[in-house]
Amino acid sequence: MWNADAMRIDFHASADHTLGVEWELALVDRRTRDLRNDASHLFARARPRLPHPERLHQELLRNTVELVTGVCTTVGEAMDDLRTTLTPVLAAGDDLDLDLFGGGTHPFASWTGQQLTAGHRYQELMDRTQWWGRQMLIWGVHVHVGLPERDRVMPVLSSLLNYYPHLQALSASSPVWGGVDTGYASNRALMFQQLPTAGLPFQFATWEEFESFAHDQLTTGVIDELNEIRWDVRPAAHLGTLENRICDGVSSFDDLAALTALMHCLVVDLDTRLAAGEELPTMPPWHVQENKWRSARYGLDAIVILDAASTERLVTDDLADLLVRLEPTADRLGCSAELASVAALVAGGASYQRQRAVAAATDGDLVAVVDSVVRELRTSM
Repeated sequence: MWNADAMRIDFHASADHTLGVEWELALVDRRTRDLRNDASHLFARARPRLPHPERLHQELLRNTVELVTGVCTTVGEAMDDLRTTLTPVLAAGDDLDLDLFGGGTHPFASWTGQQLTAGHRYQELMDRTQWWGRQMLIWGVHVHVGLPERDRVMPVLSSLLNYYPHLQALSASSPVWGGVDTGYASNRALMFQQLPTAGLPFQFATWEEFESFAHDQLTTGVIDELNEIRWDVRPAAHLGTLENRICDGVSSFDDLAALTALMHCLVVDLDTRLAAGEELPTMPPWHVQENKWRSARYGLDAIVILDAASTERLVTDDLADLLVRLEPTADRLGCSAELASVAALVAGGASYQRQRAVAAATDGDLVAVVDSVVRELRTSM
């Protein structure tokens, strides 16, 4: 929480490298496949059926629901937690002729027909951001990893940015916007950074530098609450976690488990090395920024920058070596199978590639694209 008198942000450290997942899903009509603003009706039907109703959240727009886990210790536990929530939600959607869509953007829905969820916080965001805020028909996955020491948070965050393009390329699922193929694997990545506090984080060396930044943001009215810092990777001080918000929306449990395992292993590996006295590698902000653009544009075909010496490599080649290096960490965390499945994701194609394949096979039928994304979620249950 923010302590105004002491100008301090208390980081409620986690005793272990715990795990939490937040999964945003869009609501689509079963016949037209357009978005529907019926989250409130879905909540009314689903929540009485849920063992943990608090794990189904509303979001900025009424066309969106968010599923969240409790505090988990393994990827498998997190996936089981999400399934426990998703099963009744899917059944409630059946009652309303609604399906759940797991992508970074919807291929053809218009932002002009979307309705804002009630609440002053959301209305203030729209009042401030105007056209860009109203354009935010985007969905993502957020993964929290607990960290035991406040002073290791910012170094781990900065080093994690070296793997930004790997995560974005694997999860990219937003190639089409407003009925047009954008040429990007992740249009969501570049849309979201238009909001004034979103995008890449600053690479602060110490927690005190982050506190100073947050103080300036609060003092000048840029934000009213810390959670309005919407970085792609950010500290969640009240939870004692590092929150990874890089990934586009995800359409299946297989992909979600693979991505969650990779994020969990990366953070734990970096934190363990830092705790052992190693200086973590980082890259200049201009390399990090270029990698974000390259992976958003080219996805799994991106040539990415690996280090401060400007070494470059195909992202999938670097991923293959990274998975091998992280195997001992995955074994300790109990997610060896899930981490290994990252290779299967690459082999089968990321969501943006699968969506384009459907469009090519159906003469550009975007309804068929939505059908395919919806089907992936259903079959992964």
